[in-house]
Formats: sequence, structure tokens, C-alpha cells
Amino acid sequence: MRAFAAGLTVLLLTAGSARGQDTGSLHAGIDRLAADVMEDVVAWRRDIHENPELGNREFRTADMVATHLRSLGLDEVRMNVAHTGVVGVLRGGRPGRVVGLRADMDALPVTELADVPFASTVTAEYNGQEVGVMHACGHDAHTAALMGAASVLAGMREELAGTAVFLFQPAEEGAPAGEQGGAELMIAEGAVEGPRPDAYFGLHTSPFPTGLIGWRSGGIMASADEFTITVIGTQTHGAAPEMGVDPIVVASQIVLALQTIPSRQVAATDPVVLTVGKIQGGVRFNIIPDTVKLDGTIRTHDPAVQDDVHARIRRTAESIAAGAGATAEVEIRRLYPVTYNDPVLTASSLESLRRVVGEAGLIQIPPLMVAEDFSFFAREAPGFYFMLGVNAPGVASGEAASNHSPYFYVNEDALAIGVRAMATLAVDYLGRGSD
Repeated sequence: MRAFAAGLTVLLLTAGSARGQDTGSLHAGIDRLAADVMEDVVAWRRDIHENPELGNREFRTADMVATHLRSLGLDEVRMNVAHTGVVGVLRGGRPGRVVGLRADMDALPVTELADVPFASTVTAEYNGQEVGVMHACGHDAHTAALMGAASVLAGMREELAGTAVFLFQPAEEGAPAGEQGGAELMIAEGAVEGPRPDAYFGLHTSPFPTGLIGWRSGGIMASADEFTITVIGTQTHGAAPEMGVDPIVVASQIVLALQTIPSRQVAATDPVVLTVGKIQGGVRFNIIPDTVKLDGTIRTHDPAVQDDVHARIRRTAESIAAGAGATAEVEIRRLYPVTYNDPVLTASSLESLRRVVGEAGLIQIPPLMVAEDFSFFAREAPGFYFMLGVNAPGVASGEAASNHSPYFYVNEDALAIGVRAMATLAVDYLGRGSD
């Protein structure tokens, strides 16, 4: 590692200084340094993949990250932020702006079925159940790529006009029941104070072809809310439904009626998804129960539409229940805001990413209805979040396993693109100074 760092310094000392620096030399340096560290990046990714950890339990991963950041001689490395988060601070050779680079570290309660030699066989307890654990959303790749970008930027320290803050975040997929976690808790615990980033960058793996980067200005990912509707009826014998109020029938009517909110009550130009993912009620085939619970998610791209949908859900559930002589209690919990790409930052970021994948490698994507808690960082300062294609060669996009699938696969050739993209975005942003 010392020889590597020394080589980086020699390589880049001639790159120029401040606003007049030769950006071509800096970019060539990034490419060289990224190539030098790729063997380590692949090894880190495989290690993390084979040893996945659930949210707020990323102890081994955090230790690996912190050990690496310390080996780079960063000015500051903090652990145990928001349980298991790691924050590293690298101050460049000259004063300037501050850039935040974020990667998430947690895995999912998924039993891996992908055919790779480093497949996970890990099990753990999740909400009281024994489950398989897998990096089914690519967070292992995110973490390894940012570790590689940290190596590149540390080698360029003397050429950086500003500061890079590396944010390795736990629990992006959500904290365990009864706990807090993720980006919101990292911010609350001071992860982005002293120094405070002026902009944030992050990436996410996606099952489209390797070599492509997906982007969108404005809202790229939806807000995410969770709702619970408790339908309360009157218990009775299944043979005598007229003696009670059947909450199962009422709940069924509510489920169907809720689907008319996105399809008939909201403009087609406003993307909305409303999904009931869980129905729970009853204990025996011939007993009509007292209560039924519905749990689901709401996804929107506009705060006004979000509020309107919340009101419609309440009105729909309560009115249908009242009409049947039952009651409905509606609880809605706001989880993540819209992941919003600042338009000005997006435009300048595309200039940087063209250097990495070329014009043909940049694809503008439609709004996604999945959600991301990078959105909390992007509310602190302008943010830019992009999608990194990781599909295997020869596999059509429509045939690739999706994120959260037990077959999810990351083509490791994409890791080099991730390293170069994050390092290039940081160097270019800092190099632009206050312009």
C-alpha cells in the first residue's frame, strides 16, 4: 500500500495547480490509479459478498472499511456512527469545497441462489426469524467501489483543492424493528458536520448492461411511505355472518378500492404506486374474526401528490368500513423522501461521466418507483445519484435478475466504472471550486 501511494504522488505531482490545473492529466491519473487498485476492489467485493450483514449489524464490513481508510492516511476516520457507520475525511493539499461520497453496506434477508464461488451461506435472525442473508441489491459493490475511489483520491491528495468525506452507511434497507438507522440517523449523529459537504454523490447497481450509466435530473427515485389499515368488525361464527361484521370482506373491498387511487383519482402524469403487501386476520376457518390488518407501501414523486394520496387512502378506508358497520384505523409512516438530483449538479456531473463511459454510455431513465435514503443526504446539500449497469455479458436486460432477487448478479467489470465514476465526480466537483 505504501509503494502504491508513493507511486500515485509521483504520478500526479506534475498535474498543475488550482484552477489552471491540467484536467486531462488528472483524469489520466484517475484511470491509472483505478486500474492499480482494481484487484483489491474485486477482492473486497467478494469478501463482503461472502460475509453479508444485515442493517445495523455491519460490524465486520465496517471494520474492513475503517482499516482500509486508516491505511490510506486519512485525516479522520470515525466508526460507530448510526450504530455501524464509518466516516472518513480526506483533506486535499489546497483549501476548497467539500464533497460527500456515500456507499451503503447492508445486505438483505434473502437466501442466495446465484451460482458464484463466493455465494453467501450466512444466516441470521431478522425480526425474530432465522433467514438467509445476501447482498441481493449490490451494496457489496457500492462499498468496494467507494473503498477503491478512496484509494484513488488519497493518492491524489496533494492535487485536491478541497475535502472529500466518505460516508459508509448502514441500514439503507431499513433498520430492524424497534431500531433507528440509515442515512437519517447518520445525519442526526453528526456524520456530515465538520466538515459539511457542499454536494453529495452516490451510485446504485442496476441490471442493465455493464458500461451504461443511468441518470435523471430532478426526481430519480420515489418517496416511500408505509401504511397500516386496521379494520375492526365484530367476531361471530362463520355460519352466522349476519350476527357480526365481517372485517375480512371489508378489508377485501378496501384493497380493491385503493387501486382506484392511482388508476382513477390521480393524474396519469403523476407516477403513483400503492401496494398492499400483507393481509393478516383470523385464526380458524369457521370463525369470522374481530380485526384484519393491511400493510402496504405508497410511492410518489411529488410531495403534493404524496399528501393527496395519504388523504385519499384515509377517506377510502374509513368510508368503506363505515358503510359496512365496521371501523378502519389508518396509520401512515413517512420513510424516505424523493431522491432528487439537483439539475445544476446533474448537468456538470454528466460532463464528468462522459469522461468515464462516453456519450453512448449515458442513458436518461424514467422516474423509478423504488426508494433510497440517499435522499436524506440530498436534502442537506445538492445531490446527484446515478445507476450503474452491472448486467452479465450476453444476458438481455429483460432476462437479468432484478435487485432483491436471490439470483441478483454483479458483473465485476462494472466495479472499475464505479471507482472511476466516483473519483472523477469528486475531482471535477472540487476542481470547479465556487464556479
